[in-house]
Amino acid sequence: MKKKMALVLGALAVTLVGSAAFAQSDIVGPVEYPEGTPMAGSSGVKTFNLSDMIQYKALAKYSEPAYVTELVKEGKLPAIEKRLPPKPFVLNTKAMSNGKGIYGGVFSNVFAVPIEGWNFSAGVVTGWFGIEEITNESLLRNGPSYLRKDKVEPLPNLATDWTWSKDGYSLTMNLIQGAKWSDGVPFDADDVMFLWDDMIHDPKVAAWTTASNWAIDGKPIKLEKVNAYQLKWTFPVAFPLYKLWDMCEQNTDIPPAHILKKFHPKYNKSANYASFKDCLAPDKLPIVTLSPWVPVQYKTDELLVLRRNPYFWKVDSDGQQLPYMDEVQYVFSKTGTTRTVNTMAGSCDTSNVENPETFDEVVSKAIDPNAQFRIEWGPETLGFDLEINQSVDFGVKTDRDKAIRELFRNVDFRRALTQAIDREGIARSMTQGPFFRPWVGGLYPGSQFFDRKSVVYYPYSVASAKALLAKIGLKDTDNDGYVNYTSGPLKGQNVEFEIQCGQDISAGQIIGGALVQMFKEIGLKVTYKEMVGTVLTSEDQSGTWEARLGRPGQAWAVPQIRANEIAPLTDTNPNWHRTAAGVARKMQPFESELVSIVQQFAKDPNADNQKALMQKYLKIYTENVYSLGIVCSRYGLMMNKNIKNTPAGCPAFFIQWSHQNMLPEQLWFPKENQRKEVLPETVPLYK
Repeated sequence: MKKKMALVLGALAVTLVGSAAFAQSDIVGPVEYPEGTPMAGSSGVKTFNLSDMIQYKALAKYSEPAYVTELVKEGKLPAIEKRLPPKPFVLNTKAMSNGKGIYGGVFSNVFAVPIEGWNFSAGVVTGWFGIEEITNESLLRNGPSYLRKDKVEPLPNLATDWTWSKDGYSLTMNLIQGAKWSDGVPFDADDVMFLWDDMIHDPKVAAWTTASNWAIDGKPIKLEKVNAYQLKWTFPVAFPLYKLWDMCEQNTDIPPAHILKKFHPKYNKSANYASFKDCLAPDKLPIVTLSPWVPVQYKTDELLVLRRNPYFWKVDSDGQQLPYMDEVQYVFSKTGTTRTVNTMAGSCDTSNVENPETFDEVVSKAIDPNAQFRIEWGPETLGFDLEINQSVDFGVKTDRDKAIRELFRNVDFRRALTQAIDREGIARSMTQGPFFRPWVGGLYPGSQFFDRKSVVYYPYSVASAKALLAKIGLKDTDNDGYVNYTSGPLKGQNVEFEIQCGQDISAGQIIGGALVQMFKEIGLKVTYKEMVGTVLTSEDQSGTWEARLGRPGQAWAVPQIRANEIAPLTDTNPNWHRTAAGVARKMQPFESELVSIVQQFAKDPNADNQKALMQKYLKIYTENVYSLGIVCSRYGLMMNKNIKNTPAGCPAFFIQWSHQNMLPEQLWFPKENQRKEVLPETVPLYK
């Protein structure tokens, strides 16, 4: 850590600010934001039109693993044509990285969270680490939406298609017909309505999404069954396109109503909500699911085994029923770091690279010719920024609070801050390799809406930063090296503020220490303080913080999902300009522009219009230095070298985490690389 800090600080020549004024000509920029360079191990995202990836159609013939066909001959399973829908979900092999797969093998993983049970839609933890992602299916699917080039929209899944009414107040959604649960019982709209009525809208059920999530401006969204395979959504506003993203993973993971209804207090007077939540115990296997694999064996804190679902309703374009791999194995560990260690050792097939301090070691091992794994670097959606509190009154208690907020709301002051930051130097100090590069805030470069030419990029320039401070009347009147207020109640006092950072952000010390020194060079007295999460949350809610170093959320990667977070549309967003409930926010002129743009963006059904609106948004955001991006990088996805069909550019984290992004049902191993199965040639059978 000290060595990395020295790389930044050693390059800085500390020049104390005197009382001299600076000419307007000293202010340089903006300049063109540079293009990023591909990272070694990154193949770049290959995108497709939806019709080239997915279709729902009947094929001339279907096939399955030979041992499953033997079970059919033995009368233990119906023929494959009777298990599949008349028009199954077809995944085109031409859109796969390595094409048509072969059957067999094991997908190995690690989990570090105990399994509470299998009633996931009721808020029960099923172990995370991808377990919940490969044992649940939702109406739509947003994880792999980064693969689309025709629209910025979720992928169909259990819902095959949808149509908006002319006025935009309703949406008719069709469900796949003839799909079956893993026990052979048909799936239909009743399963969806059970989730909607008896879980999401039952306040006594701790579903992952609640009734309040299914409202707009406090007015409820309605969902009703039209027939067995059609739903109708009704909205209080026209064309709320962003709500499609709420109809995806976790929010609409569909439970088997025919299994769970008998445990629900509404249908069973002897049941209660505690017994309903716990009705599917961890060892009550096999569970009933719509997913590619079914949990069939669990040993507490030791092992979880899943076997292929013979009723899975997806096939490849050659008619092979998916998934390709027959078995999934999870071993338990007390810490998630075991997953990374095991992936490097070859006993685990995937892990995430997300903490900068691990980049060097993981990459150095990956380049070894004998390495068991490779890294797929996703889009640039990992960033660090400096957020400064721009609320006029929220959390303001003293004259000093008022004065610093006035400076924070001054665009010349924010520009002085951003031009004082040597982003290239910080990027080099983060890791030994070229993993990080400058970022100035707004949308991540890896966002589907990012447009490089729309970025207003103020370059690193100490002279410019000093000139901007002088322009707004800040001067070092006492010759102590720090600029002073030259008017108002704080006249003669140093301009100073505190940067906070959560202790869980491991890169904080490197970036925070560098910022303190860089701001000192232009005459600002800044302190850096790491804090526990509970204290940060308390100050956040009271609005008493001044500046904060953080890792922004995914709203700036996927604004179509979290549009309310990227402009002051709610009392609590963005975090650096909150207001108390019921108190009118004093908007800066450009903020009002951002609000208008985002409101249009959220409801515009045209993808080209959405992109144009985000280009305008990005220009205004960066021109006004709304927040100060510092550096950005990519999440890395570690994968066993022998696994086939990981999508090109598959992100470890984009909208969802890795398992949803990689379409695990299409992954396969060559025969010579397939591991030994725990329960070979078996499928889940139910009494």
